[in-house]
Amino acid sequence: MKVIGINGSPRKNGNTASMIRTVLAEMEKEGFITEFFQLGGNLVHGCTACRACFDMKNGRCVIEDDPINSLIEKMVEADAILLGSPTYFSNLTPELKALIDRAGYVARANGELFRRKVGAAVVAVRRAGGMHVFNSINHFFFISNMIVPGSSYWNLSVSRDLGDFEKDEEGMQTMKDLADNMAWLLKKIHS
Repeated sequence: MKVIGINGSPRKNGNTASMIRTVLAEMEKEGFITEFFQLGGNLVHGCTACRACFDMKNGRCVIEDDPINSLIEKMVEADAILLGSPTYFSNLTPELKALIDRAGYVARANGELFRRKVGAAVVAVRRAGGMHVFNSINHFFFISNMIVPGSSYWNLSVSRDLGDFEKDEEGMQTMKDLADNMAWLLKKIHS
């Protein structure tokens, strides 16, 4: 089984990336194939609501000059999707929002492509505002008919400066518990 982790932060080796990599490393220990994708920092277009995906029905967005279509393909191939974002003014990054909007539209236009896949959100937050980010990502999973496992706390880490996640013992444990729950759930679903 395959798990894809998508980093919405433009910091390629920042706290959000570390959180995602921690979950993926735990999943690898359980025998899962994992892939990390760096979305943040790429120039991506938001959804234009043109609805061309409903006419084309080919599993792709009509916008072809950014990495979103390749990510949609990877998300369709995966059994689980892990989306991560830092908290930017109590919201997710624009790159991750573009992915959610466009992938969500394409999935709906093509027969609910993410239905019954496992989805989990991870969020880096300095102090407050992270719950909105967490909820926004989870809303995408819920409206996509996905299954969302929990953890021992919300999937957050109090992290602002580079390396803060590694110092956040509770955040680190929360990511490991999330991975454990994801692995258990995926094994149950596919048994």
